[in-house]
Amino acid sequence: MTKQMFAVMASGLALMAATPALAQQGGSTVTAATTQGPILSFSVSEEVRSRPDQATVGAGVTTTAPTAVEAMRQNAAAMDKLIAAAKARGIKTEDIQTSGINLSPQYDYNNQTPGQPPRFLGYQVSNSVRATTPKIEDIGPLLDALVAAGGTNIEGPWFGMKDADAQLVGARGTAIKEAEAKAADYARLAGFRGVELVSISEGGSFASPPPPMPPMVRLQAMDAKATPVEPGQVSNTLTLSFQYRLVR
Repeated sequence: MTKQMFAVMASGLALMAATPALAQQGGSTVTAATTQGPILSFSVSEEVRSRPDQATVGAGVTTTAPTAVEAMRQNAAAMDKLIAAAKARGIKTEDIQTSGINLSPQYDYNNQTPGQPPRFLGYQVSNSVRATTPKIEDIGPLLDALVAAGGTNIEGPWFGMKDADAQLVGARGTAIKEAEAKAADYARLAGFRGVELVSISEGGSFASPPPPMPPMVRLQAMDAKATPVEPGQVSNTLTLSFQYRLVR
């Protein structure tokens, strides 16, 4: 065996000796985290409630005609009026988004003769958009304007925060302090001297986005009084997952 080959083997043995925290047992890996002390894992959640700074409403129209082409044409004309009404209330073009278009044949199943197909009525088109605005106080008048423009399918409003993560900055510090105290308490109760932080991971939930809009949510025409809307508060939750090593 040459001196060069012996030197390479010796360096390899030295590297293995320098890393005793990693060993193979029955195909599994045991790391320093488990050989030096047990690992404590838990999560801490902090909820932040605040007044919303934006709201989204859904609106649409439904039209029926003898042919699919005519039903789509009538619906397009009605939707143009609806979108124009939203823009007239200050909604920007980039804050208006189509959320669903549905075209389907309609049949009359009443008094159907056995063995005969139902009576064909025509084609129905439902088209809806969602509009988002930071003007919370304008939601009621906006809904009224959409109905006055011909909107028959109204949904919402959904309230939320434009920058929900910014609301959680202070909550992170609170969660970490709570985790430190909890980990120290576990260590004391288990007879350990203290703890060492191994890892932190973040999760959470923000104010829910709007769900898919049902195709047939009807709202009758309103009187002269503006529709009252109360935004209340929205909840944003921060969840931090911690791992601590218990130290003797």
